[in-house]
Amino acid sequence: MNFKLFVSALALLVAVSASAQEAPYLGTKAPKGAKVYLDGTAKSLHKNWKYWEGPRFSAEMPIKWPEVTDPVDVGKAISSNDPAGAGGKYGAADIVTKDEFRDFEAHVEFLIQDEGGNSGVYLQNRYEIQILDGDYGLHGLAAVINEHLPTSEEYNGVGKWNAYDIKFRAARFENGKLTEKARVTVHFNGVKIHDDVEIQQVWGGPNSGIDGGNDGGKGITDTPGGLKLQAEGHNVLYRNIWIKKVK
Repeated sequence: MNFKLFVSALALLVAVSASAQEAPYLGTKAPKGAKVYLDGTAKSLHKNWKYWEGPRFSAEMPIKWPEVTDPVDVGKAISSNDPAGAGGKYGAADIVTKDEFRDFEAHVEFLIQDEGGNSGVYLQNRYEIQILDGDYGLHGLAAVINEHLPTSEEYNGVGKWNAYDIKFRAARFENGKLTEKARVTVHFNGVKIHDDVEIQQVWGGPNSGIDGGNDGGKGITDTPGGLKLQAEGHNVLYRNIWIKKVK
């Protein structure tokens, strides 16, 4: 082999290896028993997701979240920039998995393309893990919204891929009565930022998700729900979302 070609190939191998070591939380393959719900293509979007038809719903099928070219890696991604959600109108064009869950594990990769980009990941279509560039408060990035701050700031920044790894335990009921509230553990870019924290309620009112309009969000019911992604008129991209039901 030509010496220069050998050196170039070696440098490329080292760079790829270093990249993999720096971001082992990206491109994570679905484990046994899990299902890939979004691989970045429109095909997977339309197969596995639907609009959440809440009280503010104003979009029309088919889902208008566009497939775009991945701005960082080879491949595709889905943008949350649905026209119906323009101006921060959450609940107008949010999408939710067709499958519904109680206890589950999930992996969600997202990229905020512009400063101030806003979206959110809703567990059981109730409890939001916030996605918001430029804010690390209780309503900010990686917060269990309005309840738990992340224990560290792990955001890679605008224009870079990030990942939430989530373990969710649904609320428990006996004879229709709530006995234990929902709990969640979240790793953000490989770092644990929420450790089995209890979630008190649904925030944001009836436009936010299931039970949002029940007793101010405190009236949690024993109804399973899908994983929901929020449209607020921003270019927040998603890819590699898989979910595993936990029995």
